[in-house]
Amino acid sequence: MNLKDAVKSIIKPHKNDKFTSLYTKWGENLNPTNPLPEYPRPQMRRESFLSLNGYWDYAITDKNTAPTEFDGKILVPFSPEAALSGVNRQLRPSEFLWYRTLLPDSCKNPSPNMRLILHFGAVDYEAELFINGNTVLTHTGGYLPFHADVTDYLNGHCNELLLKVKDTTGLGSEARGKQTLSRGGIFYTAQSGIWQSVWLEQVPVSYIENLWFETDYDNRRVTAHISAHAAGTAPSFSLSLLCKGQEILYKSFAPKTPDTDAKTGGTAKKDKLLSGSLSFTVPEESFHSWSPEDPFLYDIKLTFCEDTVQSYFAMRHFSIEIPKEAPNKIPVFCLNHKPYFLMGVLDQGYWPDGLYTAPSDEALIYDITAMKSLGFNMLRKHIKVESARWYYHCDRLGMIVCQDMVNGGSRYHMPVISYLPTLFPRLSAHLKDSHYAMLSRKDMAARRQWEKESLETVNYLKFFPSIAIWVPFNEGWGQFDTVRITNLIRKADKSRLIDSASGWFDQNCGDFVSVHNYFRPLTVSVKNWGSRAFFLSEYGGYACHLKGHSSVERIFGYKRYDSLSEFREAYHNLIENSLLPLKSQGLSGAVYTQLSDVEEEVNGILSYDRKVNKLA
Repeated sequence: MNLKDAVKSIIKPHKNDKFTSLYTKWGENLNPTNPLPEYPRPQMRRESFLSLNGYWDYAITDKNTAPTEFDGKILVPFSPEAALSGVNRQLRPSEFLWYRTLLPDSCKNPSPNMRLILHFGAVDYEAELFINGNTVLTHTGGYLPFHADVTDYLNGHCNELLLKVKDTTGLGSEARGKQTLSRGGIFYTAQSGIWQSVWLEQVPVSYIENLWFETDYDNRRVTAHISAHAAGTAPSFSLSLLCKGQEILYKSFAPKTPDTDAKTGGTAKKDKLLSGSLSFTVPEESFHSWSPEDPFLYDIKLTFCEDTVQSYFAMRHFSIEIPKEAPNKIPVFCLNHKPYFLMGVLDQGYWPDGLYTAPSDEALIYDITAMKSLGFNMLRKHIKVESARWYYHCDRLGMIVCQDMVNGGSRYHMPVISYLPTLFPRLSAHLKDSHYAMLSRKDMAARRQWEKESLETVNYLKFFPSIAIWVPFNEGWGQFDTVRITNLIRKADKSRLIDSASGWFDQNCGDFVSVHNYFRPLTVSVKNWGSRAFFLSEYGGYACHLKGHSSVERIFGYKRYDSLSEFREAYHNLIENSLLPLKSQGLSGAVYTQLSDVEEEVNGILSYDRKVNKLA
């Protein structure tokens, strides 16, 4: 089969395209009275929290006013399109999704010396929060957390939480990942509404708002960046560094004087938003590098007034360097200044029963550990921002993360972003991303919103030490101003590398020459690299359909195998004979497509229901 025919035959239609409900073992054993009970924010833990996950009232309406009656119950945090939600209904762009629940009795009479913070892990896409009929906040963006101080909206009787959601996937240019209202091929069932945990946290009137660590591996230095709310005169912060359970350093320091006041929860009551930073050196005798083979984490205890949080950091360094012993003088990816080959796998983060939401914490852990057992040391989180617990597990289990931004833009021109670069890669290399219309980016407001959300993604995720690479654009999907965007991300986070344009439409910036190759023999091009490393950021895509383990019978894949034995033989031949020999030619890393089957796309190492490991 020639290349042109291969592209045309990517999708193989079947007579029966019926969608079948499919469950993981974790979904089958889900406890609906206490779904996803783990602390949702492991990077900044307090001793207690109150999960609001569980059954809420829901309604889907065509009106922008709160319903007087509700359609039934939905299991939060699963979206209405997910089987585990109990709803199994697609929200349309013209509709509104309403959630309603009553806050626990413990919220009726909060202590005057405490504040009650309501957290949402993620809500897709536009959300408006009401407490007892009062507007508390609005939030735009489907992938990042937000929170509000709701203390001043509470009464001593019955406290009602109402959330209105609007999701126009398919109509606008908003960041949407691989969601589509017409699933098929490499695009999947759209989901909407609440899809990460909702929880309450009681904090003192003076409390820590945010915390992240900037590490200088070469000088053994760490800088803790902290922001906090202070009621009245604020005392100093105190920080305790622990190594293997033993305190090895203790510091106290004063916060900076605030430049401005910040409103608390949108009310008239004001407090001071302070910021502070503390640098310290890790003692040489306690210094441990982080790596996938030895994922060592330091523990931190931070105190501010009566508030205490637990956190962690790791000492590691990501870079592109030319190894001294390398005869070809080609730059490669390095971990802690040593060449380190990134053996990666593409991770879509989709589940048959929960869609964007993993059915349990154990399910998240399984995906990571299953890939580690097969020799992978990196996951490329593809076009999605995960829950904080996924990144935490990568940190503690030792899995490097290549993090995509969530793509947006209007309807994609497939001949431009798919057929042209696949059939004529040299021609596509000359396409400039200033052609906004060609790359579905004519809407200036949507470009600005994507830019805002991407920088918010960096600021949120830069805490997690396992993240090594940012990927702003994939295969030209809504790509624009790549050089400028790369510079903005670099300014926001100088400690990580950037794969500016994964696949094609390279704009001669970033840290990698990034190539996708599904149809040609795997090769390494050594032309015009400069200081960049060569990254095979997608390859493979071998499909093996397993009856009884797919939600649809329509098959998508780049090469198909009818049995597990044929699939395994082809996979091992690809890795041993085609991929690994390229390391000596300067290949820095490679990302196999993909971790699991997803709907029609049956080119996963794991089946969609995670019940079969095709390589085990």
